[in-house]
Amino acid sequence: MFVDGARTPFGKAGKGLYAETRADDLVVRVIRELLRRNPGLPPERIDEVAIAATTQIGDQGLTIGRSAALLAGLPRSVPGFAIDRMCAGAMTAVTTTAAGISFGAYDVAIAGGVEHMGRHPMGEGVDPNPRFLSEKLVDPSALVMGNTAENLHDRYPSITKERADAYALRSQEKVAKAYADGKIQQDLVEVLVRSAERGFGLATADEPPRPDTTLEGLAGLKTPFRPHGNVTPGNAAGLNDGATGAIIAAEEVAAELGLDARMRLVDFSFAGVEPEVMGVGPVPATERLLARQNLTMDDIGLIEINEAFAVQVLAFLEHFGVPDDDLRVNPWGGAIALGHPLASSGVRLMTQLSRLFGERPDVRYGLTTMCVGLGMGGTVLWENTNWEGSAK
Repeated sequence: MFVDGARTPFGKAGKGLYAETRADDLVVRVIRELLRRNPGLPPERIDEVAIAATTQIGDQGLTIGRSAALLAGLPRSVPGFAIDRMCAGAMTAVTTTAAGISFGAYDVAIAGGVEHMGRHPMGEGVDPNPRFLSEKLVDPSALVMGNTAENLHDRYPSITKERADAYALRSQEKVAKAYADGKIQQDLVEVLVRSAERGFGLATADEPPRPDTTLEGLAGLKTPFRPHGNVTPGNAAGLNDGATGAIIAAEEVAAELGLDARMRLVDFSFAGVEPEVMGVGPVPATERLLARQNLTMDDIGLIEINEAFAVQVLAFLEHFGVPDDDLRVNPWGGAIALGHPLASSGVRLMTQLSRLFGERPDVRYGLTTMCVGLGMGGTVLWENTNWEGSAK
């Protein structure tokens, strides 16, 4: 059961909100907030802390699940570990601990992710094996995510730059409306930040959204990954910092502790695809999951898909015959506006879905899905505990 989720506001990498804040301190803030919001959960009942990071060095290293648990003041009896599945790190933290719960190894876990792309740019310290290129295991473009997005435009010629820009604009507009309606703020954790120039401050809202975005402005942006290409800073997620976390519990344990679980994990699937078209990963992952559960996309009432690139979302929608502006898809906007701190994003998707479920008792099933670097996709199927229908 997904009991509760929380996250820091997302910042811009570089000179943004968290330029002088440690990554592990962001995780600590989220863990403490989850415990504050759920006083019925005794800290000693937590059986595991799984935290993902893509670049596991510096303040994102040292087995960050365990180190963050200690820093957050959890009992020393609570273990922890680190996970890396690039963008799907937090998603994998949830599915891994949930699998342990279903097996009976855990009762309660905290799962989440962090990425401080300002302190640790994607790819920092990595040393790709030369065999990848010398033996032509992958095309050179597979190692640059923006290039894989341009490749996906080639694969789906019907997805034009104009169509991608239109999707990006809708994401910005939906996030602006969600903020105006007080939807996003309910799961944000205020974070104390400091700056040598400006002193101390409080991060209370996401930094990346650009509510003044226009189609004309998007049309004029440069295409850094290919001359006269399709992918721009406006129709892709930016470089961001942030942390997320969630409480995952066995259904009977949640009931015992009086925890109000928001949704039930039904099934999950990860799939590999050609690394050169990484963004198509959610398609086979979702196909496998739906087939295993004897469901179709018509059975899915809400879809939270990570917006690493607009083309990646549109390829998923086109494959399943879902309109670009389908109301089921990212009702409160997505990563193009909110930001995508790599390994943390999976739990942001889940937290937003859980909130939407609470407002939609007519919806039984929802998906969280995302593409993953080096050619993968991940999808999780959730059931709304607030659903008021009858069994299928």
